[in-house]
Amino acid sequence: MAKELWKGNEALAEAAVRAGCRIFAGYPITPQSEILEYLSWRMPEVGGTFVQTESEIAGISMVYGAAATGFRALTSSSGPGFTLKQEGISYIASAELPCVVVDVARYGSGLGDIYQAQGDYFQAVKGGGHGDYRVLVYAPASVQENADLTYLAFDKAEQYLNPVLILSDGAIGQMMEAVELPPCKTHDPDRFPWAMTGNKSGKHKQVTTRFYYDQNGDIKAYEAYLRDKYRAMGEQEQRWEAVQVEDAEVLLVGYGISARICKEAVHLARKSRIKLGLIRPVTLFPFPTKAFAQLPDSIKGILSVEMSCLGQLIEDVALATKCAVPAYSFLSGGAVPETEDILEAVKDILRDTRKAVY
Repeated sequence: MAKELWKGNEALAEAAVRAGCRIFAGYPITPQSEILEYLSWRMPEVGGTFVQTESEIAGISMVYGAAATGFRALTSSSGPGFTLKQEGISYIASAELPCVVVDVARYGSGLGDIYQAQGDYFQAVKGGGHGDYRVLVYAPASVQENADLTYLAFDKAEQYLNPVLILSDGAIGQMMEAVELPPCKTHDPDRFPWAMTGNKSGKHKQVTTRFYYDQNGDIKAYEAYLRDKYRAMGEQEQRWEAVQVEDAEVLLVGYGISARICKEAVHLARKSRIKLGLIRPVTLFPFPTKAFAQLPDSIKGILSVEMSCLGQLIEDVALATKCAVPAYSFLSGGAVPETEDILEAVKDILRDTRKAVY
């Protein structure tokens, strides 16, 4: 299929349709409103259902209901709207239902502001709702990955019977790039034994939260099952991209739009004979610890590059390396990091004039 020029948010929305998603429920908020706008006409065109809900809480609740009937369902938001969805996400995780949630991250706490940022990392990766649950988190770094990872997310949600999150950002959502869209596929909502299809046979089905007990009321058995489920996800679903890590003296770690700037920094550093490398996490949960398992002896420090004010990604970087390598932080808040500033920070590490965080 030939490549076409697509906006990030719209490519994500079209990929969801092509993955067989037929229900969208959500509320507009910048910088993700194009997802809503696109699906407002595209869903009816393919026989699906589009609902602009009265609130973000209503949106995630409708997705809960749709998922319980076996349909592929999607909701999207940003910042404060994503916060409002957290209780519903934790309920869906407890009920073990598949769905896809999109957070096109914006800057700041509370209401924040509409420009791009990466301050939702903890909320996305550590579980923003209550209780013991995790969600598989993909971090696209291009419009192509916005489409590809969304397309994949529906399959993974059904594989693990769990919500899957696409953590995009305002820059990726708003930029336009050439994209090869995936093929259309059909989805049969009646193929799942757990899905509610109506009481046609006299047998009543009910999908509720599990409340940490299995069907026999055994809390220990259910907790063991839950740990095994997330352990399997952590082992099998790690994804990352490595760029010139083999001989690196300083290693950058960044995701999303920050990772694109890091790639340019690696390219320019190598031209200046600075041995710089990059690990780009594609999954934020599970964090790609395998990528850090055998770092070269040449590594003198790791620089976590993220668009947040206080630093969040760096904690998982330090855990992945077990603090065996000094970890430094480069924080650009709500601004896309500048290549030259990253390179200056790298030089400070090599000169041993930058203070390590871990």
